[in-house]
This record gives sequence, structure tokens and C-alpha cells, in this order.
Amino acid sequence: MSPGKIDASNSLGEFGAISAEKYTVPAHIGGKDVLFSSTFDVVNPSTGKVVHQCTSATVEDARCAVDAASAAFHGWRDTTLDTRRNILLRAAEIAQRRVGELSRYNEEETGATTDWVTGFNVPLAVDILRDVAGRLTGLQGTIAQLAEPGRRAHVHKEPYGVILAIAPWNGTYILGFRSVAFAIAAGNTTVLKGSELSPRCFWAIADCFREAGLPPGVVNFIAHRPADAAAVTNALIDDPRVKKINFTGSTAVGRIVAQAAARNLKPVLLELGGKAPAIVWEDANLKLAAVECAKGAFVNAGQVCMSTERILVHKNVADAFEREFQSATQQLFADAGVLVNQAAVVRNRKLVEDAIEKGARILYGDIHSSSTLGASMRPVAVAGVTQAMNLYRQESFGPTVSLIVVESEEEALDIANDTEYGLSSAVFTQDLRRGLRFASEIEAGACHINAMTVHDETALPHGGMKSSGFGRFGSTGLDEWVRTRTVTYDI
Repeated sequence: MSPGKIDASNSLGEFGAISAEKYTVPAHIGGKDVLFSSTFDVVNPSTGKVVHQCTSATVEDARCAVDAASAAFHGWRDTTLDTRRNILLRAAEIAQRRVGELSRYNEEETGATTDWVTGFNVPLAVDILRDVAGRLTGLQGTIAQLAEPGRRAHVHKEPYGVILAIAPWNGTYILGFRSVAFAIAAGNTTVLKGSELSPRCFWAIADCFREAGLPPGVVNFIAHRPADAAAVTNALIDDPRVKKINFTGSTAVGRIVAQAAARNLKPVLLELGGKAPAIVWEDANLKLAAVECAKGAFVNAGQVCMSTERILVHKNVADAFEREFQSATQQLFADAGVLVNQAAVVRNRKLVEDAIEKGARILYGDIHSSSTLGASMRPVAVAGVTQAMNLYRQESFGPTVSLIVVESEEEALDIANDTEYGLSSAVFTQDLRRGLRFASEIEAGACHINAMTVHDETALPHGGMKSSGFGRFGSTGLDEWVRTRTVTYDI
């Protein structure tokens, strides 16, 4: 291992005593915090200043993480379900107790609001850990009677081995804990490759498990500078000891990960981008629809894979809905949100400018206001969006939403499905039969009737279709992390 090691007994308090200017986020390998030979800066998008540095993994460092995970696998696989359950429950308690600290890291690294982190990001991560702990006994096998007399077979589930988990910055604790919790619950060990934009958040995930008593090497965390992404990721996927990959992030990168996994004939679970539609029908409760669409579009500054990106409104209520939507947005999101970096603001401004040049109009917001500077941006709603505009198809992943007027169910469904994505959707109507009819035809992994598109809870399977990925986290998640084996024998 190329680094100088920091003893695993170093507490967060000791790290926290180091000034921000000198602090370097360590990797976590084999139960120890580790510093590599190079670092990269981590910038607070709210201030534009470097908040700390992070140790940057090379290909060789990444292989050291696989070494640790591989060495820990057999011992962890053989632990009792009760042992795993208790560790997961303790990790949940620790994350809940450290919510203030976790929130500070998330706010500093991504510009997330305190309400987003403490009201959704950490609480749902805690729920995931508790839910996974409760599902451990659901992994069961079967006994089969064979055609040959006196022969039997048992069919059982077993963990894969080392799992590569790649998680993004926008829902650090939900997506980070989720990427490893299911895998380790099923008896696998993991290498967590966290986003370079929020590495201290991902280090904290590994540290919560360490504090909970997880054996060394079961969860290992690394991050690296962007320039090394291709080399490190390919080396990890190519490593024969890595048996499965899960990736949450953009569709463009997801394709690359899937191609690399396919070269190695390795299974992969992908949760990728989205362009979620919300259909507002003429019989909808417009106040409810306006509030839910505003929340769906602008929560966490629109930086959610399930964010509402297109609102399809029946022509008979379009004017009334526009007024309600403007009012709801003003009440709920009057202040500018902070995006992860200035490039995200530039991308959203260009999408809106292109739409305006091609005939759309701004219903709410101003892309040239003083609040749309640096990494900050107020919500923007654009009416009259057509297929000729980039905003119609491209995922904005920011506080930008399109309003499109429709006249029939067929037209609404055609537009809702006219996208490569298929992660989440919503329908607003007081006729449940109509809502279910829409839900059955929208090509998305989930449809929420009279609720916003941003919806994630542990009782439900979560994932998409088309270019939004395949496989499921959530209530079916443990089956994703075990493989089936058959053993035959005489009786």
C-alpha cells in the first residue's frame, strides 16, 4: 500500500481538530484511514473556496482496497445473520447520532441545505440500514426432489464476493449507504468509490460502519481526482476478484460502466438519469398538483434523478395551473438554490436560452438575475416547450422545468414516453381509474398518483427502465446481491 497510514483508532474529534486548510480526507482501507501520495481540492460551491483536500487513489491504491475486501470476504460471509443485523442497526444509530456532523460535510461539499440533509438525506439512509437489517432472514433456499429415485437437491443463495459500489454526490448518504448496505447484509464485501465532489461524506459512511463494529475490510472507501477516473474504474471492474458492480449516476457514465462490466461478463446494477414527467389532468386538485410539481422540480435545486423535468398540463386547466404553480414555487422556493458547481448553472442557463430562442417563454424566474451567479440559481419554469428545444429531451439536473399543454390522454402519454429515460413519473387526477390507466402506460420504474415524482422509501423496489438503468434497490435488493447454486446428493 503506497500511503502513510493513519491509525484506525483516530477519532473524528481528532480529525476535526485539524484546521480546514490542512485537513485531508483519508481513504478507508482494511479498517484504517489511509493517506495516498497525492491529493485533490474539494470546493464548497456556496463560497467557491477550497474547503479541504482529499487523498487521491491510483490504480495500485484501488487494488489495495480490493486486496482488503477480498481478504475479509470469507470471514464476513461466515458471520451469523444476527451479527450482521446488529452491526447494521448500530450503524443506523450512529448515523442518526452524528446527523449534525454528516450535515456539515454535505453542506460544505455540495451546497445542500440543512433541511435537505437532516430532513431527508440522513433520515432515509438510516431507514435503509434498519430496513435491510430486518430483511436478512428473507434469504432462503429450497429442497428439490429429482427425477432419479433417492436423489435430492438443495438450491441455495450465496454472496458473490467483492462488490464495487460507485455512488454520486447528490444524495450522498442515501445513495452511499444504499450502495453498500444491501451488499454487506447478503455477506459480500465492498469497495465504495465515492464522488470526488463529496469525499468526506463517503468517508463518514465508512467511519459509521467502523464505529458500529464492522470487521476491517468489509467496507473500503476510496476517491480519486477526475483525471484518474477511467484508469481506476476500469482497473476495479477488470479485477477478477470484483464479482459485481452497482453504479448510481449519469446515463453517459453508466453506459461506460456497463460496457466495461460486459467485457468481463460481470453483472451490474444501474440507476441512471431521468426526465420525469408529471401529468396534470383537467380534474386534478390544482393546488395539490402545483405544490407537488414545484417540490418535485426544485427540491435540492433539482439535483435528483427523479426530479420533475416536464409538466404536461391539460389545456382546459393550463392557465389556472400556471398561476397556482407560480404561487407554490414562490412560497416554497423563493431563495436561490446552490448547485454542485458553476458548470451546472451554465448548463441550465443554456437549456433555457435555447428554448427561448426557439419560441418558448419563461413562466417563472429569470436566468439573468443576480441570484443566478456562481453556483447559485433560482427556479426557472419554461412554458411552450417543444420537441425542437434541447430542454425537451436533455436532463437538466437543475432547477429548470418545462410546461407543455396537452389535449388528450394519447398525446400526454406520447410526450411522457418520448424520452430515452424511464425512472419516475407522476399523475394528478381525482379519477383513480384514469390515474391507474396512465400509470400502466408510462414507461417508468415508478408512477406516483397525486404525489411528486421524487419518492424513495425502503418498502419499495427502486430503479428504472430504458436509459435509466436496470436492476432494483429497495425491497427486492437482497436478491440482487446473491447468486443461486444447486447441490445434488443421495439420501
